[in-house]
Amino acid sequence: MWEKLEEIERRYRELEAEMARPEVAADYDRLQSLAREHASLQEVVGILNEYRHLRESLDQARAILDDGSDLELVSLARDEVERDEVRLDLLEDRLQRALVPTDPFDEKDVIVEIRAAAGGDEATLFAGDLFRMYSRYAERRRWAVEVLDSNQSDLGGFKEIVFEVRGRGAYSRLKYESGVHRVQRVPETEAQGRIHTSTATVAVLPEADEVDVNINENDLRIDIFNAGGHGGQNVQKNATAVRITHMPTGIVAVCQDERSQLKNKTKAMAVLRARILDREQSRQRQEIDSNRRAQVGSGDRAEKVRTYNFPQDRMTDHRAGYTRHSLPSLLDGDIDDVIDALAEQEQSRLLEAQLA
Repeated sequence: MWEKLEEIERRYRELEAEMARPEVAADYDRLQSLAREHASLQEVVGILNEYRHLRESLDQARAILDDGSDLELVSLARDEVERDEVRLDLLEDRLQRALVPTDPFDEKDVIVEIRAAAGGDEATLFAGDLFRMYSRYAERRRWAVEVLDSNQSDLGGFKEIVFEVRGRGAYSRLKYESGVHRVQRVPETEAQGRIHTSTATVAVLPEADEVDVNINENDLRIDIFNAGGHGGQNVQKNATAVRITHMPTGIVAVCQDERSQLKNKTKAMAVLRARILDREQSRQRQEIDSNRRAQVGSGDRAEKVRTYNFPQDRMTDHRAGYTRHSLPSLLDGDIDDVIDALAEQEQSRLLEAQLA
């Protein structure tokens, strides 16, 4: 760790010297690029300097204890050592965490896609439960939720629902939810009381700006159709639903929840950009060697990430090995403890990869 920190400090000093050169100061783009890198290292260097100063002060206090000739100074030094040893441990922990690279998308808003999978009607009800869980969690954090597209089942659940969550740090918290969620419970329609297993898939995509994803309008096919219908090429006066297809990738986004065709198109484009960005991120992850892939699990949406066992009132997250009870509270949005466990696991893996 210390070699890595010294390397960061050297780079920080190099950047300071580089930015002070007249020819660099005259090149705005070059100066801005160096300034961004300099700012990204500033926190680590600041903590490192604080650590060194405290370590020096602690060494001086220990020297007084070793000498032992001045009893009054010894008493003061003993208190100082006890206090500073705790502070030093905290600073070392901060240094370790500061070494972990931040996810550039952590502050992004997100688009969440929930789809009923195995289990028929029960799976659609479970998809509805998950939507409510995330909606209630968003309320707790004062985030805004807006449904972009949905396909309700006859029993009141969802075959599919796509919604946007807007708020500070939305992606940093919800990104761990991607994967296959499994529920084990007795359906209300089950006369024999048998436990059924159903699944729903969750995809959490950082909302992509035009800067993040460059889309050529010539690569898009836009179909307009009647909301609630099957779509088609014929545009009618009351047709407001929009389906956009990105021809090079075949990725499709549909929005029909708004009465305005323009609003539906805007929302569909937001979903399309997020899906294209997610595809590119997945491609990049696959190129990274598996033993250096610093993420929770594989991130694969085919991975079974969590089980909700109603008869035992138990939830188990299989990635973090984390178990808790009180499913009603969990499904009412009380999921911070689960997310914290996953975030801590990710921090540890990222740090391990950084120091390897």
